Amino acid sequence: MPQIHEKIHELTVGQLAARSGAAVSALHFYESKGLISSRRTAGNQRRYSRDALRRVAFVRAAQRVGIPLATIREALAQLPEERTPTHEDWARLSEAWRSELDERIKQLNRLRDHLTDCIGCGCLSLDTCVLSNPDDVFGERLTGSRLLVEQRRDRQA
Repeated sequence: MPQIHEKIHELTVGQLAARSGAAVSALHFYESKGLISSRRTAGNQRRYSRDALRRVAFVRAAQRVGIPLATIREALAQLPEERTPTHEDWARLSEAWRSELDERIKQLNRLRDHLTDCIGCGCLSLDTCVLSNPDDVFGERLTGSRLLVEQRRDRQA
C-alpha cells in the first residue's frame, strides 16, 4: 500500500483510491451521492482531506453488511461537517441498523425456504407466491392477479 507523508493533508483521487482500495469511479460516485467531498484546485483537480479515508472505509463497511447508500448518507449527515466516524459512531449506527438487517435476514431466509414453490408456480403472482406477494398482501386488498390489476391502472391513466 502506498505511503503518504504525514505532512500531506490532502489526497488526490488516485492516492485516495490506492489507500482506500476503492476504484476512482467509486470515489466519484460516492462524492456525487454526498458521502465524501473534495475541493477543486486552480487546475480543477479534486483534493480530498485525509479524513476521507475513514469516511470511505465507513461507507464500504456499511455497504458490505447491506446498508443502502441513502441510509449511509443519512448517518454521515448526522455527524458534524467533515468529521470522520469514530468507533462510537459505528457502534451507535450499527445498533440502529441491526433491526433492519435482522428483518432482511428473515425475508431472505423465507425466500430461500420457499424458492422451490415460487419456481413451481410459474406466474409469480399467485396468492401464495413469496416473491411477488409476501404474506398475501394483495389478497387482503383485492382479488385476481396483481399483474392484471396493474395493467388496468396503466390503461386508465
